[in-house]
Amino acid sequence: MSMNNLPLVSIITVNYNNPHHTAELLESIKKLSYPNIEVIIVDNASAQNPFHFFKEVYPDVLFIRNDRNLGFAGGNNVGIRHAKGDYLFLVNNDTELTTNIIEGLLDVFTRFPDAGIVCPKFRYYYHKDIIEYAGYTKVNVFTGRNKMIGCGEVDKGQYDEIRETYYAHGGGMMISRDVINKIGYLPEIYFLYYEEFDWCEKLREAGYKIYYQYRSLIFHKESMTTGKNSVLKTYYINRNRLLFMRRNNRFPVFLFFMLYFVLFTVPKNTFHFLIKKQFAHLSAFWKAIYWNVFNPAF
Repeated sequence: MSMNNLPLVSIITVNYNNPHHTAELLESIKKLSYPNIEVIIVDNASAQNPFHFFKEVYPDVLFIRNDRNLGFAGGNNVGIRHAKGDYLFLVNNDTELTTNIIEGLLDVFTRFPDAGIVCPKFRYYYHKDIIEYAGYTKVNVFTGRNKMIGCGEVDKGQYDEIRETYYAHGGGMMISRDVINKIGYLPEIYFLYYEEFDWCEKLREAGYKIYYQYRSLIFHKESMTTGKNSVLKTYYINRNRLLFMRRNNRFPVFLFFMLYFVLFTVPKNTFHFLIKKQFAHLSAFWKAIYWNVFNPAF
């Protein structure tokens, strides 16, 4: 099949003060077997402009530099607006793509007409036989939490089937241009975390499904043991969990969630941060709550 008959895939990633990881992603993109791609890097106002650094690694890259940090959703939306692809593959810059990842993702769109987003299998970059993501469970309406399927397990092929999953992994998700035209862009109110969950809710409301493709593999550099619990993450995870529940649940269900949150989550987290003497995290947790009290959900 000639390249003219292959759909154009736009690979979009956001860089923020981390050019070396982004350059390593570009090196993996150079090894892809799928020929019809464009590569877009959106820089979220990094301290130093990495344009020339990226051009040396991947001369054909489309580089866009924002004048301020727009977060995960805002940065990706800038890339989406500039993309020409029939399909858009949004990937974290701290990932490594495997050679035939694109073909596997596109195959799901071909085989399942109701596919809106398709995600690859995630394994940890520094523990390459350990699964990070083989799908997501649904967010529990009482706790506001859910789980990654397979996370932390040795990959023995136990999740080797194409199947529907409840949410996409924001670190690597392919969506068709037609779906974006129907459901719109990533919700920028979140800034970090939960925006892809909200997007998936809108996608399902429009009649589409999210699929997990085990034949496509991506390696993620997130540490399994360290570096996960920053104050910034404490703030946005808690702020946006509340925000997600406000935006995606009707009043009776949301009331049950709030009862659980007030009676269990607030005392538990407050006590935990006090015992650990993590006062910055405690402050971030309460600021997350206050934000939801004084800000609209839309």
